[in-house]
Amino acid sequence: MLKEFRDFILRGNVLDLAIGIIMGTAFTAIVGSLVSDIIMPPIGLALGGVDFSNLFLQLSGRDVLYPVLADAQKAGVATLNYGVFVNALVKFIIIAFAVFMLVKAANRMMPKKAEEAAGPPPTPEDVMLLREIRDSLKK
Repeated sequence: MLKEFRDFILRGNVLDLAIGIIMGTAFTAIVGSLVSDIIMPPIGLALGGVDFSNLFLQLSGRDVLYPVLADAQKAGVATLNYGVFVNALVKFIIIAFAVFMLVKAANRMMPKKAEEAAGPPPTPEDVMLLREIRDSLKK
């Protein structure tokens, strides 16, 4: 049983998957920083100094209004965090585009199938016979 498990783990697919997960985690951290630290601040500035990570709707505890999401969460107030959702949406779009570009590049590097490279399929024998009959009738 241990040998079967070792063989399973050492198969190429499992190792490729593990490497993909590790790289995806690192890529997600990079994209998160890109969105939070580079993309969203200029967009927020262009929209009048809005910090998207602090856009929320306070659902409870209306007697005290909290200007910052962290303060509202610390106080235990129920909030609807739509700014955090916008950040997550931008992250998703960037990651989806990067994956699209990766798949597109991988498809270009893949060799063409043998069927496509070989050209059109051979003409069936009955069609060849009909062509011969047609040609002989023309003569």
